Amino acid sequence: MRVAVGHAAFRAQGLLGIPRRGDIDYTRIITIRLEDIEPSIAGPRRPQDRIPLSHARLRFEEQLSKPLEAGGFGLPGEALHRRVTIDAAADGLGHGDILIAAITSCTNTSNPAVMLGAGLLARNASAKGLRVPRHIKTSLAPGSRAVTAHLQRHGLLEPLAMLGFEVAAYGCTTCIGNSGPMDPDIEAALDRENLVGCAVLSGNRNFEARIHGSIKANYLASPPLVVAFALAGRINIDMHAEPLGHTPEGEPVYLRDIWPADAELQALLEDLSPEAFATAYESPPMNGGWLDVQATGGDIYPWPSSTYLARPPSSTASHSTLNRPPRSRTPGPWRSSAIR
Repeated sequence: MRVAVGHAAFRAQGLLGIPRRGDIDYTRIITIRLEDIEPSIAGPRRPQDRIPLSHARLRFEEQLSKPLEAGGFGLPGEALHRRVTIDAAADGLGHGDILIAAITSCTNTSNPAVMLGAGLLARNASAKGLRVPRHIKTSLAPGSRAVTAHLQRHGLLEPLAMLGFEVAAYGCTTCIGNSGPMDPDIEAALDRENLVGCAVLSGNRNFEARIHGSIKANYLASPPLVVAFALAGRINIDMHAEPLGHTPEGEPVYLRDIWPADAELQALLEDLSPEAFATAYESPPMNGGWLDVQATGGDIYPWPSSTYLARPPSSTASHSTLNRPPRSRTPGPWRSSAIR
């Protein structure tokens, strides 16, 4: 059915088929070999710094000893395997350890496939007895309430929660710095021992100190890979060759052992319909407190007295008054249309 709809849509737009050589003049022709495409992550400081998944361990170890001016962390090579003993982490802390793992809403709003994939991977991992280390701060922010409902309908919210990925919000979370504090002992150890701790998130920004002030390396990954890295507990792992963990019987579990099957994922996606979104938003928000918020009408928002929001001096000052004493910081009535 979907093939027939797609065929009809492309034919109606005159887009069906591939032009033969010479039919169209292109400025540049790019040849893509599908076998050369492999999963990737990005980090540790910029979203454009792509790293093939199979190179994650090698790249981190290289960056650890690279000079700061070359984009590294400027640490001696012998520091790679140093670990610090603290009560908050059973195996202590070391460079490359993951401390925050977050599935965030900003990149998942219109892609339920990656959310369902994360749920399936969590289910498969839980069935094998894998668990996320207790010191890793985990969170789940679905892109919409419809995605949450879809996960719940197929029994995937519970396995995510079992690994610590419980629904926390539907807005900006970790990728905008709303990760909240970590265990005080962990934060103290990171700063005191100059450890390069890591965060892995499915957002789109990973600048240093944006995610958390004490975490120096932040990596962007798909939601299923966020769960996988949380299970592994470290960024310096080759997931193609090293196990994420072990079953209670001691058997190694690799990423390939718990990765969702394409057919199962496709079956779940076919169950997602426009009606699912309509149903999800027919009911009141899960936090009923929003319904009790009193709002005033009109074009001007009555800003309350605040020590956080203040009218910028440039909004009323002219060149001739810039040297005058500062005005009161109590914000006045601003037009709501001026707020971005």
